[in-house]
Amino acid sequence: MPERSTNTPIDTTYGHLQPQATDIERAVLGALMIDKDAFSVVSEIIRSETFYEPRNQKIYHAVQSLNMTDKPVDMMTVVDQLKKEGTLEEVGGPAYIVDLTSHVASSAHIEYHARILAQKYIARQLISYASAIETKAFDETVDIDELMQEAEGKLFELSQTNMKKDYTQIDPVLEQAVNILQKASSNKGGLTGIPTGYTKLDDMTAGWQNSDLVIIAGRPAMGKTAFALSLAKNIAVDFQIPVGFFSLEMSNVQLVNRLISNVCELEGNKILNANMDDEEWNRLDRNIRKLYGAPIYIDDTPGMSIFELRSKARRLVREKNVKILMIDYLQLMNASGTRFGSRQEEVSTISRSLKGLAKELDIPVLALSQLNRTVETRDATNTSKIPQLSDLRESGAIEQDADMVLFVHRPEYYRIYQDDKGNDLRGMAQIIIAKHRKGATGDVMLNFRGEFTRFENPEDAHFNRPFNDNTGIISSKMNGDDNTGNDYPFPPMNDMGQDF
Repeated sequence: MPERSTNTPIDTTYGHLQPQATDIERAVLGALMIDKDAFSVVSEIIRSETFYEPRNQKIYHAVQSLNMTDKPVDMMTVVDQLKKEGTLEEVGGPAYIVDLTSHVASSAHIEYHARILAQKYIARQLISYASAIETKAFDETVDIDELMQEAEGKLFELSQTNMKKDYTQIDPVLEQAVNILQKASSNKGGLTGIPTGYTKLDDMTAGWQNSDLVIIAGRPAMGKTAFALSLAKNIAVDFQIPVGFFSLEMSNVQLVNRLISNVCELEGNKILNANMDDEEWNRLDRNIRKLYGAPIYIDDTPGMSIFELRSKARRLVREKNVKILMIDYLQLMNASGTRFGSRQEEVSTISRSLKGLAKELDIPVLALSQLNRTVETRDATNTSKIPQLSDLRESGAIEQDADMVLFVHRPEYYRIYQDDKGNDLRGMAQIIIAKHRKGATGDVMLNFRGEFTRFENPEDAHFNRPFNDNTGIISSKMNGDDNTGNDYPFPPMNDMGQDF
């Protein structure tokens, strides 16, 4: 092993010599120049900035450049590349390159050495982050909650940047796939994921699949939150599968009131003002018991950051064995601790992080999302008002990151009462699977019970709402664009004062 270079810079910024292994850096660089296959071994472990010595960073960058252009890597080609980059003299000239190769006999231990360098680099980053956080913590003008968000965000960023997943031989993956198939064959309907409670939707999706990011999108008043709550009720109450529900706009009491309305078949306005007759009170007493003990865990923290959500989601999975997460809704989240050039970049980061969370926890993540106003500008025909993937608001990354995109669409809202085949669309909701990485796309028709904020299988519906020329709109403070929170001119069906 070569002796420690006398030219090694000593960084005393933090009062200690920063974690480093310059002798190992030299050994790694020397091995890269005597073994043509060595770079493929370390390329996923280290980068230029992994090296502590600036000149070693420049030499590794030259080695990278040669490999990217499929040129041989040896002492002579590295010297030539450094000349082209204008950094040969900065690294110590050809003599230093010769010295690197003269002290290394083989590349036998290069992977082990590279991992040591990677650990030293991570340690230096941790010291840098901790120092920055410590400095801000002494500043009394800094908001501590925001500082905690920033600290967690930086740690998450560091872990994501340095987390590598190795390849897997196919045999264990095949065994896992066969086990899933065998489990599905014993399940009703061949479900491989978490059941939705909607027969035709389960037929098309085989349930919500682990590690999938599912986007449920729609214009205001289409019923996105009602659909998500109906799913949560089906999963947690009917199938006793733990659900985590993050509501960034509604309080937990508002959400529970909606669940009560859903389960007890009580109109929302009656729950708000408790104006119920004896039969309705009996119905409440009889059915609310279904919700007691239900494994639904609600977090109503407003303006939650993606980093805070990740921490809470991990704890829910670890402590409550939660099997599925729901987020209402994506555009109300933020990615604090990081600066973005535009809101679109921030939403892209949030979307990508949600997909990463689904993979990390190996559970489905369902996120509600808004659509832009393009839908409203199109003429009201049977097909023109149907949402499209291009209508997703603020970021094309949402479409890219999602494994499945569902649209909630109610033709009746646009005064479309029949489809092209003459089928009655009153009281119906169209669940449109617009993107499905693992299966087919298509439509599923469900009954929509606006007064109970509930979606039902058509075959299970025991109540057909009579025709009403109103639209069943319920105003929404989070969706609206004017002072009332309702950006639509049609009259509401009732006075619940809540959004769908």
